Amino acid sequence: MKDIPKVEIKRIKDDILSLATIGHNEQDRGIYRMAFSDEDMAGKNWLLNRIEEAGLESASDGAANISGILPGEEDASRVFVGSHIDTVPCAGMFDGTLGVVVGLECLRVLKQAGFSPKKTIELIAFSDEEGRFGGTFGSEAFTGLLTLEKVRNAVDLNGVKLENAMLHHGLDPMRALEARRLPDQIDSYLELHIEQGPVLDQNHLQAGIVDSITGLRSWSLRLNGETNHAGTTPMDYRKDAFMGLADFAHEVPRILEENGGENSRATIGNAEILPGAPNSVPGAVEFSLDFRDPSTDTLEDLSQAFLKAIAAISRKRGLQFETNVQGEILPVKSDERLVDILEEEAERLELLTKRMLSGAAHDAQLVGRIAPMAMIFVPSKGGLSHSPGEWTAWEDIEAGANLMLAALIRLVK
Repeated sequence: MKDIPKVEIKRIKDDILSLATIGHNEQDRGIYRMAFSDEDMAGKNWLLNRIEEAGLESASDGAANISGILPGEEDASRVFVGSHIDTVPCAGMFDGTLGVVVGLECLRVLKQAGFSPKKTIELIAFSDEEGRFGGTFGSEAFTGLLTLEKVRNAVDLNGVKLENAMLHHGLDPMRALEARRLPDQIDSYLELHIEQGPVLDQNHLQAGIVDSITGLRSWSLRLNGETNHAGTTPMDYRKDAFMGLADFAHEVPRILEENGGENSRATIGNAEILPGAPNSVPGAVEFSLDFRDPSTDTLEDLSQAFLKAIAAISRKRGLQFETNVQGEILPVKSDERLVDILEEEAERLELLTKRMLSGAAHDAQLVGRIAPMAMIFVPSKGGLSHSPGEWTAWEDIEAGANLMLAALIRLVK
């Protein structure tokens, strides 16, 4: 193609606003399109309709991943572009959705331009990236990392089983295990996503080119002490589980400084004090620990340091501790060839960009374990995400979408 076509931002905007009506809550203005809910399935149907309206081939696999296909001269190894359209509760309208809509627009533009790719391009919207059922279900199925145990045992925070949620919509959960694509069937995978952080916005940059995605370990911990009367139990006699948590929380910054790196993060995001009575010494506390780093070795160092700290605190305060690994996502590096292509096309388009780390997990992280992967970030206003206040300027979306289109053309022409 002599002249590289451009995306139509009005079409992207119309799609974003249209999909945002599915699961929209008037009261808090958030979007509720959690995986395998009625709203999520309505979103999948919306996407299938958009794909077919564009004159593309549509498909759905056993994990209910939705695909739009622009056939190429060769079909042995496809170029994939995508993200997800499920949301967290009370979400904004861009997270995940933007990558799917931009991918759809790229395929629409190429179809309308009469572009005949050498390699087939497949848009894919993965199921349950937001982890309602404890992980990145759709991309795990796609990469062959999904297990029978997970299909049978996964439940959400309300006790709803994944199996039952799928059966409710006429889906056979066991077919998710047949959604696997082999590494030699995936030429490459590109994903556009909002940054979900403040770096691009604060530095007035139009796009970020992701060179690596951080690893993540998620633990559930419990400290067991002794419940007793708040008025009659002397301070020296107490086995106060909450004070153990307080001690541990104060240790987190020290552990990150001594055992982590510049990109290490750790968060205690949830805690429950038991029995939870104002006149009782807490006999137990259950809490979460989320920690991240782009180095597997550093993650292991942090794991050992956290365990050492909780053990020392327990001894000091006469407590017992339990740890349970809830999940682990390995760090992954972007493919250097894909990163180079993105940087070259960004320079040609005269975009202001930078290489950067992704501190959040994405479907690209799973795909990157078996095939070449790279990501484009666009700015998040004020760094907001997972919030009705989430916003990305349309001109930044247009810039990122044109970068994606140019990269796809490079990969398939």
